[in-house]
Amino acid sequence: MPTLFRLLTILAVLAGLVYGSMYALVLYVEPNKGEMTVRIPPERLNPAQ
Repeated sequence: MPTLFRLLTILAVLAGLVYGSMYALVLYVEPNKGEMTVRIPPERLNPAQ
């Protein structure tokens, strides 16, 4: 049983670290907002057949 308990403890700590880092990203990182334009050549819109 000690190895099972150790495994579950390690998995719980790793899950806590993942959720903690996701929570920190949500709180402290602001996404850049703005318009984005991409030019597409006409050849790619209507390929020659």
